[in-house]
Amino acid sequence: MKVIQPNCRVQFAAEDIDFIVSVLGTRLGNAECLVKLLADEDSRDQILDDEALLHVLLERGGCLRVSTHFYFYILVRNVFRRADIKDRAVADYVAEVLAEFASTKRMRCIVPGQANVLDYFFEMLAALQTADDRTSFQIRVHIGNHSLFLSGVFHERIRFRAEKKGFPDLKYYEGLGRSQYRAASDHRLSHRYELTNILSTLSDRFDATRRALNEISDRLFSLGDGGESMERLLITKQ
Repeated sequence: MKVIQPNCRVQFAAEDIDFIVSVLGTRLGNAECLVKLLADEDSRDQILDDEALLHVLLERGGCLRVSTHFYFYILVRNVFRRADIKDRAVADYVAEVLAEFASTKRMRCIVPGQANVLDYFFEMLAALQTADDRTSFQIRVHIGNHSLFLSGVFHERIRFRAEKKGFPDLKYYEGLGRSQYRAASDHRLSHRYELTNILSTLSDRFDATRRALNEISDRLFSLGDGGESMERLLITKQ
């Protein structure tokens, strides 16, 4: 399993540079000037917080030519700021989760030494009973990420299945994600990967984080008549 890192802000593709120049070029200069500005952390973060980038991303919809990492970071950072989740590293991490989980294969929990992929939470929780220290940390982080992803992006599906078929409801996902993020943040490896503050925040603010992602799914990805769903965009943005 891959330990996800908050790397969206340092993975600029050429098309991301072109997009920023096309939107903010009159203020920032040409691509060469922009690359120099993005190399400075403070300048980069101020540029990425410019709401003009968000507006153009939403207006152009399916005509975008930007990387998945850039796309999700701008959207997540915007809704997190409105939800009073101000730490850029937290937004960066969650954007990276969305970018990673856009591929169904990356959503799956693969435990070393086990022949079968773990697709269900009860399997992952059972695997914790015999996992070594490192694998235990990775499983807990994965459960937290997966819980946030499902309850953030597919909340309406979860609500429908809970009401109509007796499946676990959103409170189940919130409780599971919160507890596993907390356990992972207390693990020694969270310090090694510099994830302690991020995982702790996601545990403490799981409900607010989940609801912010609901806003992306409900509003930002349903624009105009018959707007695209988050599920479809996660597939097409790869």
